[in-house]
Amino acid sequence: MQSTINLKQINKLAIPALIAGVSEPILSLTDAAIVGNIQQNPTESLAAVGIVTTFISMLIWVLGQTRSAISSIVSQYVGANKVEQIKNLPAQAIFIITSLSLLIILCTYPFAESIFKLYNASNLILDYTVIYYKIRVLGFPFTLFTFAIFGVFRGLQNTYYPMIIAIIGATTNIILDVIFVYGIPGYVLAMHIEGAAYASVIAQMLMAILAAYFLLKKTNIPLTPRFPFNQEIQRFVLMILNLFIRTLALNVTLYFASAKATSYGAEYIAAYTIAINLWFLGAFIVDGYASAGNILSGKLFGAKAYDTLMLLSNKLIKYGLLVGLALAAVGALFYYPIGSIFTKEPEVLEAFYSVFWIVLAMQPLCTLAFIFDGIFKGLGKMKYLRNVLLFATLVVFIPIIFWLDALDYKLHGIFIAIAFWIIARGVPLIVKFRKTFIPLAQNT
Repeated sequence: MQSTINLKQINKLAIPALIAGVSEPILSLTDAAIVGNIQQNPTESLAAVGIVTTFISMLIWVLGQTRSAISSIVSQYVGANKVEQIKNLPAQAIFIITSLSLLIILCTYPFAESIFKLYNASNLILDYTVIYYKIRVLGFPFTLFTFAIFGVFRGLQNTYYPMIIAIIGATTNIILDVIFVYGIPGYVLAMHIEGAAYASVIAQMLMAILAAYFLLKKTNIPLTPRFPFNQEIQRFVLMILNLFIRTLALNVTLYFASAKATSYGAEYIAAYTIAINLWFLGAFIVDGYASAGNILSGKLFGAKAYDTLMLLSNKLIKYGLLVGLALAAVGALFYYPIGSIFTKEPEVLEAFYSVFWIVLAMQPLCTLAFIFDGIFKGLGKMKYLRNVLLFATLVVFIPIIFWLDALDYKLHGIFIAIAFWIIARGVPLIVKFRKTFIPLAQNT
């Protein structure tokens, strides 16, 4: 195992992963930008997209953790030169996760209105939310299928094919969004918010087809599940359960943030939608380096190359902070033009501009938290990740957001609470990693 890690090696994995990672927030941002500029009820439509995006993201993040679990196991077997032993694991994992996704659709589809009332949606916003969700959720199994295959490629130290798939999917979504939402006179009727949902579903279906094609064409990993279960399926399921609990905690954060914003009024949830989706975009850009940490840490851990693992973490901290500062700088430079991309409503813009600086200030902090998230996933330390996020959500975020809500801080309170939540996520991971691997590296 090589004893050095340089920027070129990291970027070879990080940059394609970065491009692939932004596909999901681009789908949501595109819907927000297109819908926010329609002529008929733009504020209510944008609010509905924001609420559904929060809920769909919750579902994707809960079950989409398959990607991290598969990547962790495959990369560790790559490091140990034993990939043949887990060839049938990905197909079994995909079978389990897509079955669960279909069950979730069956359980949520009839109760969509009741679900979104919990987000404080009402009247026209509630109507639009239900319409948008009942179409958009049909793409859920395809997204999970694609994510699982992305996990296989990551484990195999390949982020190139996921990048290609994501580029095609995002481009398709943007084109179809414009066509379906606004229509083409004489050819395609304008479908408004329904059009945005259909565009996303078609793009997700296309990405799933491409993911299956590249996996079967470029690897010897099968997609047909064969039984009995692989020896690693128990560890995979335990990883998923820990990540499931962790992601529920994450989505408790997003639920309270979204519900609080909705309770303040339509202009506030619309402004929150823009701000949180831009926050997601920054998170997924940083996820390129988090993915590199995930992929390489699993391989180095499997090879017991602890000194190189420490070197990797130090370099990722440096590069991640640079990316975070760059994101903050770009956001500051285009502070006002960014808002006007999504809406022309003065009340929404005023609310958005008042908190966007907090989103930007968070970016360097987010990079550290997300990069070490990725490293711990690569190491397979899902239990510790679970405990850290439970602490950050239940002990830090919830008390702060309710306290600031009582002080009538509105959106400021929401994003200040998120900033402290990020700090509470990142610091324990860095401390734990260094305490564990510095002694091991010194003895390597």
